[in-house]
This record gives sequence, structure tokens and C-alpha cells, in this order.
Amino acid sequence: MTDAADLPMSHWTQSLLEAQAAELGAATNTQLAYARDLAHFEDALTARDLHFANAAQSDVEAYLIDCEALGLAKSTRARRLSAIKQLYRFAFEEGWRSDNPAIQIKGPGTDKSLPKILQVTEVEALITAARKGKEAARNTCLMELLYATGMRVTELVSLPVSSARGNPQMLLVRGKGGKERLVPLSPPAKTAMAAWLLKRDETDALAQKKGVPPSPFLFPSRGKAGHLTRHRFFGLVKEFAVQAGVSPAKVTPHVLRHAFATHLLANGADLRAIQTMLGHADVATTEIYTHVVEDRLRDLVMDHHPLAKDDEV
Repeated sequence: MTDAADLPMSHWTQSLLEAQAAELGAATNTQLAYARDLAHFEDALTARDLHFANAAQSDVEAYLIDCEALGLAKSTRARRLSAIKQLYRFAFEEGWRSDNPAIQIKGPGTDKSLPKILQVTEVEALITAARKGKEAARNTCLMELLYATGMRVTELVSLPVSSARGNPQMLLVRGKGGKERLVPLSPPAKTAMAAWLLKRDETDALAQKKGVPPSPFLFPSRGKAGHLTRHRFFGLVKEFAVQAGVSPAKVTPHVLRHAFATHLLANGADLRAIQTMLGHADVATTEIYTHVVEDRLRDLVMDHHPLAKDDEV
């Protein structure tokens, strides 16, 4: 068996991430999250003169107790334990350890909260705000596509321009783990995408005359990624909220993804169809939206049904 204790803990982490990328197609964001969580665990072990190679179950449990004492949320602690379990499962398979010290540890679970809700009128106000300014064509396309498809923000900003060619009725989206799915386009989204594609291609053609290679992305950028970043789009959505008179605290790209699902379900869409369009592996993940709709209907009855009001004296 390899003397794994002689390998730096960073080597363990890097080897795990490389294996996940090669075998599972793990997304960059997932890998970064694992790297951060395992770096925190590494620091905790180092402070106690321990190594991934010799830490026992009690040491992992002590680390999780420390995380709880620091006030970390259940979701954060559950994610860190998941990363540790992945690491030790990989180490066992590689022969770096003869046991898995984390295999019997149960996670803290997560506090399930209902998604934030945006009314249809609020979404319309956000899209109206996006139609203003010098980047109106691009911004309108971003917002219309997001609300029409419920894509994750990373999926949206990294869309290849080839997916928009030929006036498509549906978009091919590459989601988590490289899984592909088709999502239909609404007429407003198709119109906005066609308008942006025309403007984008004109800009791209001028850049090529200056020796700049064509961009493969629908939403190109000069940054390292080559496309509009998640952080920049997050900021844009906040700007639209301010302009639209909607509280910026309740608006994020992910909340618009929730709005897509909630509004579809409220208007009678099939839960399985929404699951497919959102790219959820398990319908149980999608079912949270049924609770949102149920709560809204209950509130509607309590607020407006005459028999739900208290008797007036």
C-alpha cells in the first residue's frame, strides 16, 4: 500500500478533484466548493498534528462539532462532511487508507426553506428595466431566456452561440455533470435572442477585422472565461431590480429560476415536465415548488374568501 502519509494533504485533494473531473464530469463550481471545504478540514487537522492518512472517525466528528460551535449552517456542515466522505472513499479505492473513517458518520441534515417568490408583475418589471440602456439587446436576451427556460445562471452565461443559430424552437443546455437537456423557447425569448444575435454578430465581425478571433459564446466577454461571468450577471439583475422598483434583496438569477418553475406550476404545468426543464435528477427536488403554490393558494383563500374572515361585531 502506498505510504500516503508522505503525500501532502493538498496532493490528496488535487487527486480527488482530478478524478472527479475525469470520471464524473464534475462542474468547476463543484470542484471549487470541494477544494475550499477540504482546505478547511486540512487546516483543522494540521492544527492538531494530524493528516488525512491517520485521522480517525473521532477526529472527523470533533471537526464537525467545531464547525457547529462556530455557528455554521446545517447546509454548510452537511456539504463539508460530503466532501470529507468523498475524499476518504477515494483514498480507500486508491489504497491510501485501509479504512474509511467517515463512512459511518451521519450528517446534520439541512434546513429546507421555500424558495423566494417573485410575482409575474415583478418579473415583467425586471424585463422592462433590462430593455433600457446601451446593452439593452443583450440584457433583454439574458432576462427573457432565463425566465423562459429556468436555466441555472452558469448554463445561461456560458451558452455557445451555435445553440442560437437557425431560429431554434428549443435550446440544448449542458447542465451539471455534462448532462444535456432540451428546453423550449417562448416567443418573447426567441425574439429577444434573434435581436441580440444580430447585434452580437455585427460586433464580432468588427472585432475580427482587428484580428480578434470569433467568440464561441452567445454572451462573449473579454474576461478570462470568454463569456459574461456569473458575478457580473448577478450584479446586472440587482441593477434591474433597483430600476424596476423591486427590492434587490429578493432578486437573484436563481430566484428567477424559481419564478419560472413556480409560475409554470401555478398555471397547471406537469411536475415531471418542470423537473426535466430544470435539469433536476430527482423529482423530489422539484416538489418543493408544490409547497410554494399551496402556500400561495392558502393565503389567497384566507385573504379573500368571505367565510375565512373573522366575524365583525
